[in-house]
Amino acid sequence: MSSTGRVVVVGAGVAGLVAAYDLARSGGFDEVLVLEGSPEVGGKLRTREVGGVRVDVGAEAMLARRPEGIDLAAELGLTVVHPATTRSGLWTHGSVRPLPRTLMGVPLDVDELADSGVLGESALARVRLEPTLPDSDLTVDRSVAGLVAERFGPEVVDQLVEPLLGGVYAGHAGLLSAQATTPQLVALARQGSLLDAAARLPRSDAPVFAGLPGGMGGLPAALVAAGGFEVRVDRPVRGLERTDHGLALTVGSTHDPQRLLAGAVVLACPAAPTARLLADLAPDAATELAAVESASMAVVTHAFRAEDAGAADAGGSSGFLVPPVEGRRIKASTFSFAKWDWVRSAGEGLLLLRTSVGRHREEADLQRSDQELVASSLAELREAVGLEAPPVDSHVQRWGGGLPQYAVGHVDRVARVRSAVSRVPGLAVCGAAYDGVGIPAVIGSARTAVASLTQAQ
Repeated sequence: MSSTGRVVVVGAGVAGLVAAYDLARSGGFDEVLVLEGSPEVGGKLRTREVGGVRVDVGAEAMLARRPEGIDLAAELGLTVVHPATTRSGLWTHGSVRPLPRTLMGVPLDVDELADSGVLGESALARVRLEPTLPDSDLTVDRSVAGLVAERFGPEVVDQLVEPLLGGVYAGHAGLLSAQATTPQLVALARQGSLLDAAARLPRSDAPVFAGLPGGMGGLPAALVAAGGFEVRVDRPVRGLERTDHGLALTVGSTHDPQRLLAGAVVLACPAAPTARLLADLAPDAATELAAVESASMAVVTHAFRAEDAGAADAGGSSGFLVPPVEGRRIKASTFSFAKWDWVRSAGEGLLLLRTSVGRHREEADLQRSDQELVASSLAELREAVGLEAPPVDSHVQRWGGGLPQYAVGHVDRVARVRSAVSRVPGLAVCGAAYDGVGIPAVIGSARTAVASLTQAQ
Protein backbone atom coordinates (compact mmCIF):
# COMPACT_ATOMS: atom_id res chain seq x y z
CA MET A 1 0.00 0.00 0.00
CA SER A 2 1.27 3.50 -0.83
CA SER A 3 1.83 5.72 2.18
CA THR A 4 -0.14 8.46 0.38
CA GLY A 5 -3.23 6.27 0.83
CA ARG A 6 -2.87 6.32 4.61
CA VAL A 7 -4.12 9.00 6.99
CA VAL A 8 -2.84 9.00 10.56
CA VAL A 9 -4.76 10.57 13.44
CA VAL A 10 -2.63 11.42 16.46
CA GLY A 11 -4.71 11.15 19.64
CA ALA A 12 -7.64 8.86 20.52
CA GLY A 13 -9.75 11.28 22.49
CA VAL A 14 -13.20 12.24 21.20
CA ALA A 15 -11.73 14.56 18.55
CA GLY A 16 -9.35 11.95 17.19
CA LEU A 17 -11.91 9.15 17.17
CA VAL A 18 -14.55 11.30 15.45
CA ALA A 19 -11.97 12.40 12.88
CA ALA A 20 -11.03 8.76 12.23
CA TYR A 21 -14.68 7.73 12.04
CA ASP A 22 -15.45 10.42 9.45
CA LEU A 23 -12.26 9.83 7.48
CA ALA A 24 -13.01 6.12 7.24
CA ARG A 25 -16.43 6.91 5.82
CA SER A 26 -15.20 9.57 3.42
CA GLY A 27 -13.69 6.96 1.10
CA GLY A 28 -10.73 9.21 0.42
CA PHE A 29 -8.08 7.05 2.08
CA ASP A 30 -7.13 3.38 1.88
CA GLU A 31 -6.20 3.21 5.57
CA VAL A 32 -7.13 5.24 8.63
CA LEU A 33 -4.84 4.71 11.61
CA VAL A 34 -5.17 6.25 15.09
CA LEU A 35 -2.10 6.44 17.33
CA GLU A 36 -2.63 7.01 21.06
CA GLY A 37 0.24 7.54 23.46
CA SER A 38 -1.60 6.31 26.57
CA PRO A 39 -2.89 2.78 27.31
CA GLU A 40 -6.55 3.56 26.55
CA VAL A 41 -8.78 5.54 24.23
CA GLY A 42 -11.36 8.17 25.12
CA GLY A 43 -9.36 11.13 26.39
CA LYS A 44 -11.42 12.92 29.05
CA LEU A 45 -14.33 10.50 28.62
CA ARG A 46 -13.70 7.63 31.00
CA THR A 47 -15.67 5.31 33.26
CA ARG A 48 -14.50 3.45 36.34
CA GLU A 49 -16.17 1.22 38.91
CA VAL A 50 -16.96 2.90 42.22
CA GLY A 51 -18.69 0.67 44.74
CA GLY A 52 -19.14 -1.87 41.95
CA VAL A 53 -21.03 0.64 39.77
CA ARG A 54 -19.41 1.87 36.54
CA VAL A 55 -19.81 5.64 36.28
CA ASP A 56 -18.17 8.56 34.50
CA VAL A 57 -15.05 9.95 36.13
CA GLY A 58 -14.51 12.50 33.37
CA ALA A 59 -17.10 14.48 31.42
CA GLU A 60 -20.54 13.16 32.36
CA ALA A 61 -22.79 15.19 30.05
CA MET A 62 -22.89 17.07 26.77
CA LEU A 63 -24.81 20.11 25.68
CA ALA A 64 -28.12 19.09 24.14
CA ARG A 65 -28.73 22.46 22.49
CA ARG A 66 -25.80 21.96 20.13
CA PRO A 67 -26.59 19.23 17.59
CA GLU A 68 -23.22 17.55 17.09
CA GLY A 69 -23.27 15.27 20.13
CA ILE A 70 -26.92 14.26 19.90
CA ASP A 71 -26.61 13.65 16.15
CA LEU A 72 -23.48 11.51 16.53
CA ALA A 73 -25.11 9.42 19.25
CA ALA A 74 -28.09 8.79 16.97
CA GLU A 75 -25.76 7.89 14.10
CA LEU A 76 -24.04 5.34 16.33
CA GLY A 77 -27.35 3.90 17.53
CA LEU A 78 -26.85 5.14 21.10
CA THR A 79 -29.72 6.05 23.40
CA VAL A 80 -29.63 9.61 24.73
CA VAL A 81 -31.01 10.48 28.16
CA HIS A 82 -31.54 13.78 29.93
CA PRO A 83 -31.10 14.75 33.59
CA ALA A 84 -33.92 13.74 35.91
CA THR A 85 -33.66 17.13 37.60
CA THR A 86 -32.30 20.45 36.39
CA ARG A 87 -32.34 22.15 39.77
CA SER A 88 -28.93 23.16 41.06
CA GLY A 89 -27.54 25.04 44.02
CA LEU A 90 -24.82 27.49 45.02
CA TRP A 91 -22.90 26.94 48.24
CA THR A 92 -22.41 30.46 49.47
CA HIS A 93 -22.95 32.57 52.57
CA GLY A 94 -23.03 29.47 54.76
CA SER A 95 -25.67 27.39 52.96
CA VAL A 96 -26.59 25.81 49.64
CA ARG A 97 -28.97 28.26 48.00
CA PRO A 98 -31.01 27.80 44.81
CA LEU A 99 -28.98 28.77 41.78
CA PRO A 100 -30.95 31.47 39.97
CA ARG A 101 -31.45 31.24 36.22
CA THR A 102 -28.55 32.83 34.39
CA LEU A 103 -26.81 32.84 31.04
CA MET A 104 -23.24 31.97 32.07
CA GLY A 105 -23.77 34.03 35.21
CA VAL A 106 -25.74 36.93 33.73
CA PRO A 107 -29.09 37.06 35.57
CA LEU A 108 -32.16 36.18 33.52
CA ASP A 109 -34.65 37.06 36.27
CA VAL A 110 -33.74 39.77 38.76
CA ASP A 111 -36.60 38.92 41.12
CA GLU A 112 -35.49 35.29 41.23
CA LEU A 113 -31.94 36.47 41.84
CA ALA A 114 -33.12 38.57 44.78
CA ASP A 115 -35.10 35.68 46.25
CA SER A 116 -32.05 33.38 46.11
CA GLY A 117 -30.14 35.46 48.66
CA VAL A 118 -26.96 35.11 46.62
CA LEU A 119 -26.37 38.88 46.34
CA GLY A 120 -26.57 41.63 48.92
CA GLU A 121 -28.89 44.64 48.56
CA SER A 122 -26.24 46.97 47.17
CA ALA A 123 -25.17 44.39 44.59
CA LEU A 124 -28.81 43.86 43.59
CA ALA A 125 -29.27 47.58 43.19
CA ARG A 126 -26.23 47.64 40.90
CA VAL A 127 -27.75 44.85 38.79
CA ARG A 128 -31.01 46.76 38.38
CA LEU A 129 -29.10 49.78 37.05
CA GLU A 130 -27.65 47.80 34.13
CA PRO A 131 -30.23 48.85 31.50
CA THR A 132 -29.31 52.51 32.10
CA LEU A 133 -25.62 52.04 31.28
CA PRO A 134 -24.06 53.05 27.95
CA ASP A 135 -23.26 50.28 25.49
CA SER A 136 -20.10 48.28 26.18
CA ASP A 137 -17.06 48.61 23.92
CA LEU A 138 -16.91 45.35 21.96
CA THR A 139 -14.51 46.44 19.23
CA VAL A 140 -11.87 44.23 20.84
CA ASP A 141 -12.07 40.97 22.77
CA ARG A 142 -12.71 41.34 26.49
CA SER A 143 -12.33 39.06 29.47
CA VAL A 144 -15.61 37.65 30.72
CA ALA A 145 -15.08 39.33 34.10
CA GLY A 146 -14.33 42.67 32.45
CA LEU A 147 -17.54 42.63 30.42
CA VAL A 148 -19.85 41.34 33.17
CA ALA A 149 -18.40 43.47 35.99
CA GLU A 150 -18.69 46.58 33.83
CA ARG A 151 -22.39 45.97 33.43
CA PHE A 152 -23.39 44.31 36.72
CA GLY A 153 -20.61 44.89 39.23
CA PRO A 154 -17.98 42.59 40.70
CA GLU A 155 -20.27 40.60 43.00
CA VAL A 156 -22.13 39.06 40.06
CA VAL A 157 -18.77 37.93 38.70
CA ASP A 158 -17.66 36.51 42.06
CA GLN A 159 -20.91 34.77 43.00
CA LEU A 160 -22.32 33.65 39.63
CA VAL A 161 -19.88 33.88 36.74
CA GLU A 162 -16.82 32.42 38.46
CA PRO A 163 -18.45 29.20 39.71
CA LEU A 164 -20.08 28.54 36.33
CA LEU A 165 -16.88 29.13 34.35
CA GLY A 166 -14.96 27.15 36.94
CA GLY A 167 -17.18 24.18 36.24
CA VAL A 168 -16.73 24.34 32.47
CA TYR A 169 -13.16 25.57 32.02
CA ALA A 170 -11.60 25.26 35.49
CA GLY A 171 -10.55 28.83 34.77
CA HIS A 172 -10.91 32.39 36.00
CA ALA A 173 -13.32 34.90 34.49
CA GLY A 174 -10.66 37.62 34.57
CA LEU A 175 -8.42 35.59 32.23
CA LEU A 176 -10.94 33.95 29.91
CA SER A 177 -11.98 35.44 26.57
CA ALA A 178 -15.61 36.54 26.37
CA GLN A 179 -15.62 36.03 22.60
CA ALA A 180 -14.30 32.46 22.87
CA THR A 181 -16.07 31.20 26.00
CA THR A 182 -19.34 33.18 26.11
CA PRO A 183 -20.07 34.26 22.52
CA GLN A 184 -23.80 34.44 23.25
CA LEU A 185 -23.15 37.07 25.93
CA VAL A 186 -21.13 39.12 23.46
CA ALA A 187 -23.90 38.85 20.88
CA LEU A 188 -26.45 40.04 23.44
CA ALA A 189 -24.19 42.88 24.60
CA ARG A 190 -24.07 44.15 21.01
CA GLN A 191 -27.77 44.88 21.43
CA GLY A 192 -27.11 47.22 24.36
CA SER A 193 -28.43 46.22 27.78
CA LEU A 194 -27.71 42.58 28.63
CA LEU A 195 -30.73 42.43 30.96
CA ASP A 196 -33.07 43.75 28.28
CA ALA A 197 -31.60 41.50 25.60
CA ALA A 198 -31.82 38.47 27.89
CA ALA A 199 -35.47 39.25 28.64
CA ARG A 200 -36.21 39.02 24.90
CA LEU A 201 -34.77 35.52 24.65
CA PRO A 202 -37.49 32.91 24.12
CA ARG A 203 -38.05 30.66 27.11
CA SER A 204 -37.26 27.09 26.18
CA ASP A 205 -38.19 23.91 27.97
CA ALA A 206 -35.80 21.85 25.84
CA PRO A 207 -33.18 20.00 27.91
CA VAL A 208 -29.86 21.79 28.22
CA PHE A 209 -27.79 18.66 28.81
CA ALA A 210 -27.80 15.06 27.67
CA GLY A 211 -25.96 11.89 28.61
CA LEU A 212 -25.73 8.21 27.75
CA PRO A 213 -27.00 5.32 29.90
CA GLY A 214 -23.86 3.81 31.35
CA GLY A 215 -22.00 7.08 31.00
CA MET A 216 -20.47 9.33 28.36
CA GLY A 217 -17.46 7.03 28.55
CA GLY A 218 -19.45 4.76 26.22
CA LEU A 219 -19.11 7.19 23.31
CA PRO A 220 -15.44 6.43 22.51
CA ALA A 221 -16.12 2.68 22.67
CA ALA A 222 -19.03 3.08 20.24
CA LEU A 223 -16.86 5.02 17.79
CA VAL A 224 -14.18 2.31 17.86
CA ALA A 225 -16.81 -0.42 17.51
CA ALA A 226 -18.23 1.30 14.44
CA GLY A 227 -15.04 0.21 12.68
CA GLY A 228 -13.37 1.40 9.53
CA PHE A 229 -10.16 2.44 11.27
CA GLU A 230 -7.42 0.92 13.38
CA VAL A 231 -6.38 2.14 16.83
CA ARG A 232 -2.98 1.47 18.36
CA VAL A 233 -2.49 2.46 22.01
CA ASP A 234 0.81 2.98 23.83
CA ARG A 235 2.14 4.47 20.61
CA PRO A 236 3.36 8.01 21.38
CA VAL A 237 4.23 10.18 18.39
CA ARG A 238 7.53 11.97 18.98
CA GLY A 239 8.21 13.68 15.67
CA LEU A 240 6.55 14.91 12.48
CA GLU A 241 8.23 16.06 9.29
CA ARG A 242 7.47 16.62 5.63
CA THR A 243 8.86 14.30 2.96
CA ASP A 244 8.80 14.28 -0.83
CA HIS A 245 5.73 12.02 -0.72
CA GLY A 246 3.78 13.27 2.28
CA LEU A 247 4.43 13.30 6.00
CA ALA A 248 6.59 11.11 8.24
CA LEU A 249 5.91 10.38 11.91
CA THR A 250 8.39 9.15 14.48
CA VAL A 251 6.49 6.71 16.68
CA GLY A 252 7.26 4.70 19.81
CA SER A 253 9.78 4.86 22.60
CA THR A 254 13.02 6.79 22.43
CA HIS A 255 14.86 3.47 22.62
CA ASP A 256 13.02 1.89 19.70
CA PRO A 257 11.55 4.64 17.48
CA GLN A 258 9.80 3.73 14.25
CA ARG A 259 9.19 5.82 11.15
CA LEU A 260 5.68 5.80 9.70
CA LEU A 261 4.76 7.45 6.40
CA ALA A 262 1.35 8.98 5.68
CA GLY A 263 -0.35 10.98 3.00
CA ALA A 264 -2.19 13.05 5.60
CA VAL A 265 -2.07 13.62 9.36
CA VAL A 266 -4.63 14.95 11.84
CA LEU A 267 -3.18 16.18 15.13
CA ALA A 268 -5.98 15.62 17.65
CA CYS A 269 -3.88 16.00 20.79
CA PRO A 270 -3.66 18.83 23.36
CA ALA A 271 -2.06 22.15 22.55
CA ALA A 272 1.35 21.48 24.14
CA PRO A 273 2.19 18.20 22.37
CA THR A 274 0.76 19.59 19.13
CA ALA A 275 3.10 22.58 19.46
CA ARG A 276 6.07 20.25 19.90
CA LEU A 277 5.15 18.23 16.82
CA LEU A 278 4.73 21.39 14.73
CA ALA A 279 7.94 23.09 15.89
CA ASP A 280 9.77 22.50 12.60
CA LEU A 281 6.86 21.86 10.26
CA ALA A 282 4.69 24.89 11.09
CA PRO A 283 6.68 27.05 13.54
CA ASP A 284 4.16 29.92 13.57
CA ALA A 285 1.37 27.55 14.62
CA ALA A 286 3.68 25.93 17.18
CA THR A 287 4.44 29.29 18.79
CA GLU A 288 0.75 30.13 19.08
CA LEU A 289 -0.20 26.74 20.54
CA ALA A 290 2.69 26.76 23.01
CA ALA A 291 1.14 29.89 24.53
CA VAL A 292 -2.16 28.14 25.29
CA GLU A 293 -2.17 27.37 29.02
CA SER A 294 -4.10 24.53 30.61
CA ALA A 295 -5.76 23.78 33.93
CA SER A 296 -5.45 20.59 35.95
CA MET A 297 -8.29 19.19 38.02
CA ALA A 298 -9.48 16.07 39.82
CA VAL A 299 -12.84 14.35 40.14
CA VAL A 300 -13.51 12.59 43.44
CA THR A 301 -16.38 10.08 43.26
CA HIS A 302 -18.04 8.48 46.30
CA ALA A 303 -20.53 5.64 46.75
CA PHE A 304 -22.72 5.70 49.91
CA ARG A 305 -25.30 3.26 51.17
CA ALA A 306 -28.69 4.84 50.61
CA GLU A 307 -29.81 4.09 54.17
CA ASP A 308 -26.68 5.78 55.55
CA ALA A 309 -26.82 8.87 53.35
CA GLY A 310 -30.56 9.40 53.44
CA ALA A 311 -30.34 12.18 56.02
CA ALA A 312 -28.20 14.36 53.74
CA ASP A 313 -30.08 17.38 52.42
CA ALA A 314 -29.63 17.42 48.65
CA GLY A 315 -32.68 19.62 48.34
CA GLY A 316 -33.94 17.70 45.31
CA SER A 317 -31.19 19.23 43.19
CA SER A 318 -28.55 17.76 40.90
CA GLY A 319 -25.73 19.30 42.92
CA PHE A 320 -24.14 22.62 43.70
CA LEU A 321 -21.41 25.01 42.58
CA VAL A 322 -19.00 26.84 44.87
CA PRO A 323 -17.84 30.44 44.25
CA PRO A 324 -14.04 30.70 44.63
CA VAL A 325 -14.47 33.60 47.07
CA GLU A 326 -15.86 31.08 49.56
CA GLY A 327 -12.34 29.65 49.96
CA ARG A 328 -13.42 26.01 49.73
CA ARG A 329 -11.32 23.25 48.21
CA ILE A 330 -14.08 21.72 46.13
CA LYS A 331 -15.50 23.86 43.33
CA ALA A 332 -18.61 21.77 42.65
CA SER A 333 -20.49 18.61 43.53
CA THR A 334 -22.76 16.57 41.27
CA PHE A 335 -25.37 14.33 42.89
CA SER A 336 -25.16 11.72 40.14
CA PHE A 337 -27.84 9.57 41.81
CA ALA A 338 -30.30 12.46 41.56
CA LYS A 339 -29.20 13.82 38.20
CA TRP A 340 -29.25 10.56 36.22
CA ASP A 341 -31.93 7.89 36.58
CA TRP A 342 -29.54 5.28 35.16
CA VAL A 343 -27.03 5.96 37.95
CA ARG A 344 -29.68 5.52 40.64
CA SER A 345 -30.88 2.28 39.03
CA ALA A 346 -27.37 0.91 38.59
CA GLY A 347 -26.55 1.72 42.20
CA GLU A 348 -29.06 -0.80 43.62
CA GLY A 349 -29.11 0.76 47.07
CA LEU A 350 -25.99 2.91 46.61
CA LEU A 351 -25.99 6.65 46.10
CA LEU A 352 -23.16 7.92 43.92
CA LEU A 353 -22.00 11.51 43.80
CA ARG A 354 -18.84 13.38 42.93
CA THR A 355 -16.93 16.53 43.72
CA SER A 356 -14.34 18.36 41.66
CA VAL A 357 -11.27 20.34 42.64
CA GLY A 358 -8.68 22.36 40.77
CA ARG A 359 -8.50 25.61 38.83
CA HIS A 360 -6.10 27.24 36.43
CA ARG A 361 -2.83 28.24 38.14
CA GLU A 362 -4.04 26.76 41.44
CA GLU A 363 -2.33 23.39 41.51
CA ALA A 364 -1.52 23.29 45.23
CA ASP A 365 -4.64 21.32 46.17
CA LEU A 366 -3.87 18.74 43.48
CA GLN A 367 -0.47 18.06 44.99
CA ARG A 368 -2.22 16.36 47.90
CA SER A 369 -2.50 12.57 48.02
CA ASP A 370 -5.63 10.75 46.90
CA GLN A 371 -6.45 10.06 50.55
CA GLU A 372 -6.24 13.77 51.37
CA LEU A 373 -8.46 14.69 48.41
CA VAL A 374 -11.03 12.13 49.53
CA ALA A 375 -10.93 13.40 53.12
CA SER A 376 -11.35 17.06 52.15
CA SER A 377 -14.14 16.17 49.73
CA LEU A 378 -16.05 14.34 52.48
CA ALA A 379 -15.44 17.10 55.00
CA GLU A 380 -16.92 19.74 52.71
CA LEU A 381 -19.86 17.56 51.71
CA ARG A 382 -20.59 17.15 55.40
CA GLU A 383 -20.50 20.90 55.91
CA ALA A 384 -22.52 21.72 52.78
CA VAL A 385 -25.35 19.17 52.92
CA GLY A 386 -24.90 17.31 56.21
CA LEU A 387 -23.58 14.10 54.67
CA GLU A 388 -22.09 12.39 57.74
CA ALA A 389 -21.92 8.76 56.58
CA PRO A 390 -18.65 7.18 55.48
CA PRO A 391 -18.61 6.03 51.83
CA VAL A 392 -18.35 2.37 50.92
CA ASP A 393 -15.91 3.35 48.17
CA SER A 394 -14.20 6.43 46.74
CA HIS A 395 -12.25 7.04 43.55
CA VAL A 396 -9.93 9.88 42.56
CA GLN A 397 -9.42 10.68 38.89
CA ARG A 398 -6.77 13.27 38.13
CA TRP A 399 -6.79 15.19 34.88
CA GLY A 400 -3.39 16.83 34.54
CA GLY A 401 -3.52 19.72 32.08
CA GLY A 402 -6.97 18.54 31.10
CA LEU A 403 -8.66 21.82 30.22
CA PRO A 404 -7.17 24.37 27.79
CA GLN A 405 -7.59 28.01 28.77
CA TYR A 406 -9.08 30.38 26.22
CA ALA A 407 -7.25 33.62 26.99
CA VAL A 408 -8.35 36.98 25.64
CA GLY A 409 -7.65 36.93 21.91
CA HIS A 410 -8.15 33.14 21.63
CA VAL A 411 -10.41 33.28 18.56
CA ASP A 412 -7.78 35.23 16.61
CA ARG A 413 -5.08 32.87 17.87
CA VAL A 414 -6.97 29.85 16.53
CA ALA A 415 -7.42 31.56 13.18
CA ARG A 416 -3.65 32.13 12.98
CA VAL A 417 -2.97 28.50 13.91
CA ARG A 418 -5.28 27.16 11.23
CA SER A 419 -3.84 29.54 8.65
CA ALA A 420 -0.31 28.34 9.39
CA VAL A 421 -1.33 24.67 9.40
CA SER A 422 -3.19 25.03 6.10
CA ARG A 423 0.10 25.88 4.40
CA VAL A 424 1.29 22.31 5.07
CA PRO A 425 -0.41 19.98 2.56
CA GLY A 426 -2.17 17.04 4.17
CA LEU A 427 -2.11 18.43 7.72
CA ALA A 428 -5.01 19.39 10.02
CA VAL A 429 -5.53 20.01 13.74
CA CYS A 430 -8.54 19.57 16.03
CA GLY A 431 -9.51 19.11 19.66
CA ALA A 432 -10.53 21.01 22.77
CA ALA A 433 -7.84 23.67 22.31
CA TYR A 434 -9.64 25.37 19.44
CA ASP A 435 -13.40 25.92 19.31
CA GLY A 436 -14.75 24.86 22.71
CA VAL A 437 -14.08 22.29 25.43
CA GLY A 438 -17.53 20.66 25.42
CA ILE A 439 -18.19 17.40 23.60
CA PRO A 440 -20.31 18.90 20.77
CA ALA A 441 -17.70 21.61 20.14
CA VAL A 442 -14.90 19.03 20.02
CA ILE A 443 -16.90 16.93 17.56
CA GLY A 444 -17.38 20.03 15.42
CA SER A 445 -13.66 20.73 15.56
CA ALA A 446 -12.89 17.20 14.33
CA ARG A 447 -15.32 17.54 11.46
CA THR A 448 -13.79 20.86 10.44
CA ALA A 449 -10.38 19.16 10.30
CA VAL A 450 -11.71 16.28 8.21
CA ALA A 451 -13.41 18.66 5.79
CA SER A 452 -10.13 20.54 5.27
CA LEU A 453 -8.42 17.29 4.24
CA THR A 454 -11.15 15.79 2.11
CA GLN A 455 -11.82 19.04 0.24
CA ALA A 456 -8.11 19.33 -0.58
CA GLN A 457 -8.03 15.93 -2.28
